[in-house]
Amino acid sequence: MSIKITDECINCGACELECPNHAIYEGGKKWRISDGTSKKITKCKNPIKKDIYFIVSEKCTECVGFYEEPQCVIICPVNCCIVDDNHLESKEDLLKKKKFLHDGIPIKF
Repeated sequence: MSIKITDECINCGACELECPNHAIYEGGKKWRISDGTSKKITKCKNPIKKDIYFIVSEKCTECVGFYEEPQCVIICPVNCCIVDDNHLESKEDLLKKKKFLHDGIPIKF
């Protein structure tokens, strides 16, 4: 699964700093797979949302391989980081994504 940020976001930015995959971006910002990962893919992609923070599902692993719980969900003061039912993935798939993004970075549990 991936986490998404709902329209209730207050743009505090707390979630962005907590994401080990650098999958969270400020509204209106372009993003890249290479941001915060070991990938060399530097092509910029357009923002997913303009007015509030957003989570890139291609980079979100729900913190699997880093923490026991998604850090954005824990830190959000208004509980607007929720499971994105449109991007459901198994724990195994999330671990594969984590390994893809971070090539050889050890998994912490």
